[in-house]
Amino acid sequence: MFNPQFTILKTDKVTLRPLSINNLAEFYNAGSFPEIWTWSLPDKCTSLKATEEWLFYSQQMAEQGQHVPFAIYDNATNRFVGSTRYCSINREDRSLEIGFTFITPEFQRSYINTHAKYCLLKHAFEDLEAIRVEFKTHENNKKSRNAIARLGAKFEGILRNQRILSDGSYRNTVIFSIIDSEWQTVEEQLLNKMESSYV
Repeated sequence: MFNPQFTILKTDKVTLRPLSINNLAEFYNAGSFPEIWTWSLPDKCTSLKATEEWLFYSQQMAEQGQHVPFAIYDNATNRFVGSTRYCSINREDRSLEIGFTFITPEFQRSYINTHAKYCLLKHAFEDLEAIRVEFKTHENNKKSRNAIARLGAKFEGILRNQRILSDGSYRNTVIFSIIDSEWQTVEEQLLNKMESSYV
């Protein structure tokens, strides 16, 4: 049965562990940079209370089987450097989304994102036997769009007025995907990036 669950995933440079309310201080400290949330309103770290509410929500979604949230740790420093999760889980059709990702500014444009996404993709395709993994981001979030494309995901289109954000604006959402028949090629490309100076 296609049923994503909490687990620990790792490479030599990052470790993904189940995210919980115990990560409150770490999440708040890593996420207390407003620029992180420009395209992902509302800001989850406007206050410790806001972060606590987000983590309780995440816990509820996990208990309902709708999300599997992870804390991202840098192995070299053992620091909490961000978070990501499986969401939009479709058990019948063996598909899911990797989303709600943030990485603290100090570790952006480093090895963190590539290694973390590699862990999630490998687990999804090889252990869970997913047939599709998708990524979504704000149409105007060029940094996120570039990061997703660098993973090897294919652009599929734009969902217009897909979401109303907390500031009342409408979000056009860009959607990318990787399917099971593409995973071997994508994995080889990611491994080459991870083994070279380009991450």
